[in-house]
Amino acid sequence: MLLAVLSGCLGGVLLAAGAFWYSGDVRQTANLPAGDARLLAEVIGRIRKDYVDGTDRHELMTKAIRGMVGELDPHSAFMNADEFEDLRIATEGNYSGIGVEVALESGVIVVIAPIDGSPAARAGIRPGDAIVGIEGRAVDDMPLVEAIAEIRGEPGTVINLTLAREATRPFDLAVERANVSVHSVRFELLEPGYGYLRISQFSETTGPDNISALNALQKIAGGRLRGLVLDLRNNPGGVLDAAVEVADAFLDNGIIVTAEGRSKESQFRMDAASGDLTHGVPIVVLVNEGSASASEIVAGALRDNGRAKLIGRRTFGKGSVQTVMPLSDGQALKLTTSRYFTPSGVSIHERGIEPDVVLPEPQGVVLGGDGPVVARDAEIRAAVAWLKTGNAALAVAQAAPDRR
Repeated sequence: MLLAVLSGCLGGVLLAAGAFWYSGDVRQTANLPAGDARLLAEVIGRIRKDYVDGTDRHELMTKAIRGMVGELDPHSAFMNADEFEDLRIATEGNYSGIGVEVALESGVIVVIAPIDGSPAARAGIRPGDAIVGIEGRAVDDMPLVEAIAEIRGEPGTVINLTLAREATRPFDLAVERANVSVHSVRFELLEPGYGYLRISQFSETTGPDNISALNALQKIAGGRLRGLVLDLRNNPGGVLDAAVEVADAFLDNGIIVTAEGRSKESQFRMDAASGDLTHGVPIVVLVNEGSASASEIVAGALRDNGRAKLIGRRTFGKGSVQTVMPLSDGQALKLTTSRYFTPSGVSIHERGIEPDVVLPEPQGVVLGGDGPVVARDAEIRAAVAWLKTGNAALAVAQAAPDRR
């Protein structure tokens, strides 16, 4: 069986990517040239004989595989049985860890976004933070999977991270690990007729939860909404099928996403079925630099099909799909197999999506806390202003820093 996600796993934490599960034997025998086989054996032999510390042959081969796969791109990885199990659990929306989405950029582990309500979010970790140290050790050139293994741990234990943040000196932060149960959809009525729907990531339960939230919102609104704010800020992605289900809920027809790759399985097109659950009410999608992967699929699908306007800042730019291929002994290979495209045929990889209305940099946007979210978040007020008037200048003014 193969898993296709738009995410990976960091100590019970999703990374940024995409993937599919499918059945079949994926093992293939590679015809390794004799010279290459001799070179590999020679290197392993030299290490076994002359390296300053004793080494294990199996451990060396595992590291060779990790290095080979990790050099392909930032999102491909070899996973041992524990890491594979963590990924499986993470796609179900429940896992153990600190609850932060990361990617490897130019050898640096960069935070895409903390999950709402996670230990990472409570500790103050922000999108764009770089993890430069773990338990006092620098992570320079450390493979991502090894860093993940270091960060993983039992609930209730503490991991000490060193973070680098733009315009500040590196600083240490202690984060207590916990069981993270991701309730990825939450909603409320902002004011009469105007609903708010936040999706913090895409897990296997997100599609049905989204439908339930929409039905509840419309009931609270007296049977019909006048406008909807769909908040995908700092949503790092997740399961591809969940993103397709969410987009489909707002569309009557049209392409949601297409993908191209070398194998037959990596080439696909997903279309919306008839039945817009919101009956065509105006939609604003809030996005920012922490909106990645599956979030970008939803945002791109809704905008390209003329169903929503995007407000906020340029998205992350994660446009590749990873297929998770089970191997022997419970291990797996997470391999980039496709590049996906929005309905208009655009690849957003390493480019992101530019919103229709660009808002200024936030000055303390709050996604948690008490009281109505519209009273705490100027960007949501900007979205409501656009829904009511269609006036981009008014929306930007609502989100201006001096109004916070």
